[in-house]
Amino acid sequence: MAADRTDAPPPRKLDLVKDKGLHVEWPDGRVSYYTIAYLRRMSPSAESRQLREEMARNPLTVLPSGGAPASSSPLLAESAEFVGNYALRIRFSDGHDTGIYSWAYLREIDPNKDDA
Repeated sequence: MAADRTDAPPPRKLDLVKDKGLHVEWPDGRVSYYTIAYLRRMSPSAESRQLREEMARNPLTVLPSGGAPASSSPLLAESAEFVGNYALRIRFSDGHDTGIYSWAYLREIDPNKDDA
């Protein structure tokens, strides 16, 4: 289960590059970087969590087509907005925008958390 929204303080700095990724500087000095594709894959939305769980149980799970038409364009973060002072909502170019990335969840899914 994802960490509670109060488990982590807000970042000191956020830098979202829409075609690359999210760079986060935390109050404890840790720096995290998440590619746009990784953030989309790890979306905390209920539908994305359910899909990840199903894929863990059955590697032959058929992936949904998503709501957006197929495109040769790369996945982008079209926009982002704060949700209170505990999270960030990212709108992706494939139409997905229901995941709310709490600071605690971002710490939990940090691709380099084992390097600390």
